[in-house]
Amino acid sequence: MKQGKSNGMVIGVVKGVLLFYLFTFMPFTMAAQPKKSRVQQQTEQKKQQQQSSGQGMTQRMRIKYPTALDMPEDVVWRRDIYREINLNDEANAGLYDPVEPVGKQLNLFTYIFKLALNGYIPVYEYRLDGNEVLDATAKVDMKTVLDNYHIWYEEKDGKLKVENSDIPSAEVKMYYLKESAYYDQANSSFHIKPQAICPVMLREDDFGGEAAKYPLFWVKYSEVEPYLSRQSVKTSDVNDAAVMNLDDYFTLNKYKGTIYKTANRLGKTLAQIAGNDSTKLTSEQKRIEKELETFRNNIFGDKAKRDSLDSIASIDPKQTKVKKERKSRSSSASRSKGSKSSSGGSSSPRVSVRRERH
Repeated sequence: MKQGKSNGMVIGVVKGVLLFYLFTFMPFTMAAQPKKSRVQQQTEQKKQQQQSSGQGMTQRMRIKYPTALDMPEDVVWRRDIYREINLNDEANAGLYDPVEPVGKQLNLFTYIFKLALNGYIPVYEYRLDGNEVLDATAKVDMKTVLDNYHIWYEEKDGKLKVENSDIPSAEVKMYYLKESAYYDQANSSFHIKPQAICPVMLREDDFGGEAAKYPLFWVKYSEVEPYLSRQSVKTSDVNDAAVMNLDDYFTLNKYKGTIYKTANRLGKTLAQIAGNDSTKLTSEQKRIEKELETFRNNIFGDKAKRDSLDSIASIDPKQTKVKKERKSRSSSASRSKGSKSSSGGSSSPRVSVRRERH
């Protein structure tokens, strides 16, 4: 019995020592993790929090500012068009103003840049072939964009900060815009819906040559659309009160741009198809514009015939009958009046001849 008790006491002491060492040295073991690993974990956690907050913000924005419906996937006719939106064009000049923020008023690029920098919207890689891929595999970190294009920034606690004066909005004088013209058979309507936007930075070289184009990134229109209704754009140079929000500007297709590519099976731009001949390029652009306009005008049949049928259908049949009756009575009355005058004046008119005296 004594030996059993002594064995039990030994086992108890050993357990106590093990527990003592376990609770005493475990915190030091955990704290002994490499500092770099802890920093990486904290950075990843902050990025996840920013992404989740950005996604939550996007969902709240969609509820607060409902937007147009996305293009259905089962449309019977669709054509994808890529345009160059030149901000020197009068129709697009409002997207460039103001060059630097004035209070809460921002131009389109500054607004998109700040949304992306703060994690509210993702940006996607601009590939060398110019074709956009708008999924998770093509997402680009904003820090990579800043480094690639030498945009000055500060990083503190894993958060990027760019001063307004360092945002290159003055150099973004062009956009690439992908739009889809489609016929929605569900409600028998024709639409032109923007799908993606790519800001293009124009930078001149040190020798004063032609400015080089630097497409920065793609932005999916449906992801930035909930925010566009909060910013306005000027639509006139002579009336500062003529403004509309950015969402209406794009939804109503108020922008103007030349076609530089269509979605074709060869994946070629119009310049490549035209052999870099400016005359052929212009002719090809006009041909595509005419095709779109013809399809839009004739989607419900010939417009001229449709207008004539509508004008005929709009006439009230009762009014038509009354007019016919009045016309009939008027014509019969004129005929009877003519017959009376002809019967009453049957004798020939008298002619008096005065003889001259000799």
